Amino acid sequence: MNIKPCKLTIAAALILVMASAVPANADDGYHRGRSAGVYDYARVLSAEPNYRYVTVTTPVKECWDDVEYYTVDHRPPGIAGSTLFGAIVGGVVGHQFGSGRGNDAATAVGSILGAAIGNNAAVRANAGYRSVEYSRPVRRCDTRYQSREEQRIDGYRVIYTYNGRKYATDMPYDPGQRLRIRVDVQPAA
Repeated sequence: MNIKPCKLTIAAALILVMASAVPANADDGYHRGRSAGVYDYARVLSAEPNYRYVTVTTPVKECWDDVEYYTVDHRPPGIAGSTLFGAIVGGVVGHQFGSGRGNDAATAVGSILGAAIGNNAAVRANAGYRSVEYSRPVRRCDTRYQSREEQRIDGYRVIYTYNGRKYATDMPYDPGQRLRIRVDVQPAA
C-alpha cells in the first residue's frame, strides 16, 4: 500500500516540473511581439467640418397655355350632285355606243367621263374648295434642368489633447467633447 502514495508523489512532481518549464500563456497585453494597446479618452479641442461642393441637377417641369391653329378644307355645296348627274348622263350616252360586251364597257367609260366632267364644272362654278382656319387652346409642357452648387460636409478635422500634447486627425463624424483613443507602447529600437 505504500507504493500508491509514492506514485502519486512522483506524478505530482513531474507535472510541477513540466508546468514550470512551459512559458505562461497568461494575457499580458502582447500578441506576437505587438502590444494589444489600451484604450483611453482624450479631450477634443475642436472639430471643424471639411466641406466639399457638389453640383446638383434637378428636373423642373414648366407648362404654359398656347394656341394651336389648324385649317379645314370645306367642299362647296352641290359638287356631289353635279358629279352624280354627270355620271348618269355619261352612262346614258356611253350606252348608245357598241353592242354586247362593248356596250357594257362603253357605258362604264361614259359614266366615268361624265362624273369627271360634272365634278369639274361644279368646282369651277363654285370656285373650288374653301379653307377655314380654326384655333384651339393647347397645354404645352417642357422639362428643363436646373443646376446649383451645394455645400456638403465631407468629414471633420479634429484636434484633441492627450497627456499635454496636441494631435490632429480626420474623422467622418464629430466626436463630441471627448474622443476614444488607443494608447500603444512599443520599445524603441
